[in-house]
Amino acid sequence: MDTNGHEGRVSPPDYQSILKQYWGYAGFRGIQQQIIESIGSGHDTLGLMPTGGGKSITFQVPALAQEGTCIVITPLIALMKDQVDNLRKRGIRAAAIYSGLTREEIIVTLENCVFGGVKILYVSPERLSSDLFRIKLRHMRVSFITVDEAHCISQWGYDFRPSYLQIAHIRKELPDVPVLALTATATPRVVEDIQQRLSFREAGNVFRMSFERKNLAYVVRRAADKREQLLHILNSLQGSAIVYARSRRRTKEVSDLLNEAGISATFYHAGLDTAIKDERQKAWQQDQVRVMVATNAFGMGIDKPDVRAVLHVDCPDSVEAYFQEAGRAGRDGCKAYAVLLYNDADERKLQKRIADTFPDKEYIRKVYDHLAYFYQVAVGSGYHATFEFNIDKFCHTFKHFPIQVDSALKILTRANYIEYTEEQDNQARVMFTVSRNDLYHLEGNSPQEEKIITALLRNYGGLFTDYTYIDESFIATQTALHPHLVYQTLKSLSQRRILHFIPQKKTPYIRYTQRREDSEYILIPPAVYEERKADYTKRILAMTQYATDDRVCRSRQLLRYFGETDSHDCGQCDVCLSHRSEGAVSEPRLNAAMEHILQLLDDGKPHPIIELRGIGLPIGELDTALEYLLQEEYILQEDGMIFRN
Repeated sequence: MDTNGHEGRVSPPDYQSILKQYWGYAGFRGIQQQIIESIGSGHDTLGLMPTGGGKSITFQVPALAQEGTCIVITPLIALMKDQVDNLRKRGIRAAAIYSGLTREEIIVTLENCVFGGVKILYVSPERLSSDLFRIKLRHMRVSFITVDEAHCISQWGYDFRPSYLQIAHIRKELPDVPVLALTATATPRVVEDIQQRLSFREAGNVFRMSFERKNLAYVVRRAADKREQLLHILNSLQGSAIVYARSRRRTKEVSDLLNEAGISATFYHAGLDTAIKDERQKAWQQDQVRVMVATNAFGMGIDKPDVRAVLHVDCPDSVEAYFQEAGRAGRDGCKAYAVLLYNDADERKLQKRIADTFPDKEYIRKVYDHLAYFYQVAVGSGYHATFEFNIDKFCHTFKHFPIQVDSALKILTRANYIEYTEEQDNQARVMFTVSRNDLYHLEGNSPQEEKIITALLRNYGGLFTDYTYIDESFIATQTALHPHLVYQTLKSLSQRRILHFIPQKKTPYIRYTQRREDSEYILIPPAVYEERKADYTKRILAMTQYATDDRVCRSRQLLRYFGETDSHDCGQCDVCLSHRSEGAVSEPRLNAAMEHILQLLDDGKPHPIIELRGIGLPIGELDTALEYLLQEEYILQEDGMIFRN
């Protein structure tokens, strides 16, 4: 029998008992059971579920109900670690493979999968292309493949990642294994693209959960002074909050501002050491700190249900990013707020991002040339050469700005001339430089040094023969010491030549994926540049439209962006509250007025706008209905005439 066969599936009632046994829940929520039954029956399945909708249950439950290993592909290492820990606490055999593990640890994990010792295996998309993973995969019994954050595989998704394209190759190696794709943010176009790129055997097997969040009030606050507004809002609300900022520097500035105003806050971004990030995240989750000020690096996989407010002091560059980040508020179902602070400067900044993200092609070719000068790579050479990339040094040498260089390198990566890994997380490593016997006879160690040495010996092997990857935050937990003290103590032990400590560092890499070309022959195809630029521009315009449209309910605007046309006014956003206070037209009367106008235009002919005065509607209702129909493009206007679109 094929090693990836699917006997052993259980009937739907057994899914309920698995849910009850391992999670203690009496029943499924929303569309969870439909998705579970679909993938459990061997059908390629796409699930659209908003943040907090319970995506993980949809693959964890059927994974336990089937023979073999469920492979979960996700880009979020923090999420992998958290979910593996949580599953193991429930008695479920789970494992993860990510950068920082030794080759030996990876082999042991994969061998456990081959021999049936792992039910759920989390892997990063980059891992899929490794020879070791491919070889072991052929000997595994795979129940199904789960693709989390599936919008990353679509070139029209707001967070497209080239590494996700490797999933299509895995499908070819496992043609009979079904795929479950999950995402919280996908427009209708992205939904189609996900199915196509994952080679769904049956198109249209899509389960949608409404993206409506009835407990979440969306607010856009026009604010000339964002700092004053931010303080006012946080002083007016109670409870935990997230404040999103665009840059790393800004997270610290805003955090300092809040602390000075007596609002406890900390900041988080991708450039911080793992131990510091873990410490700050834990302090916020345990309500030791009220506000987390962060870049978009924070939030994925963070399960804190009682966030009362998510505020944006800088405008995101897509509705998808905004919706996902805002959706981290109120996951407990209680009233919460998503507030975007916006002013005219934001619109200019959003427009500038288009030029920054898509610098002109001549500039991209210039960066390609300068890269070759930087590394002394001659034309015709360099194939597969890999270099550490110090972007600050590069920009200083050739008088570039980092944002445009970063964008140019990403475009060259998509055009397949180089591979630009923005930040590769190299885990800390340790090797003892004294023998085991000498170590036991050392004198003068401080209590914390003794604790750390003991924790190293208990938790890691091979420390006396080779460098071993360690997790500083894990050592901190084991010793009950502050993560920074662990780091300083390891440095001290290294200076005393008791061990050699190589700290963790985040290092970008450049790898040439083909021989260096003369830049005049560099071709950047429309699919990589013009089409993506046009799509990015549309997303910027959609975000600007959301921020500036104070006529249509915020919730309705967001839902329509994601293809939910059958929506209603939420009654709690700033637009709805404004209409209510102005004695605005009620929804039934507005619908009736729109129906009158559309009936008039049913003959397909243009009609003068002035003609509408004769259909007997009150002026207020008529103007509101006309404005709405034009805004939503149900009708068009030209030279004083209106007609059906």
